[in-house]
Amino acid sequence: QVQLVESGGGLVQPGGSLRLSCTVSRFTLDFDAIGWFRQTPGKEREGVSCISKSGYTFYPDSVKGRFTISRDHAKNTVYLQMNSLKPEDTAVYYCAADLGYCGPYGLGPGPANYWGQGTQVTVSS
Repeated sequence: QVQLVESGGGLVQPGGSLRLSCTVSRFTLDFDAIGWFRQTPGKEREGVSCISKSGYTFYPDSVKGRFTISRDHAKNTVYLQMNSLKPEDTAVYYCAADLGYCGPYGLGPGPANYWGQGTQVTVSS
């Protein structure tokens, strides 16, 4: 069973930064792609970034230029650096491994459905 543990969420003022971490219980290179999603009550889950085994990265327009995904294979960890945060970035952020898709049209979970427990990000003054 694959386990993913997110950390790094918290309360930050608008314009501030946070770095989320996702530590995976298997080698990150075992997976074709790993990504981050977010969800707020009453809204659909939104994919915010993914990184493929080859290093391809995707960001939707809502976070492009502000968020950066990276990985450290030696630590089996994927990071999401979030800068210039806005109140609309407030959500629970989830890490997902073994994505079914990570490409120009976005990202989507895979059949294995590996998810972390989520970490709350609140952007408020």
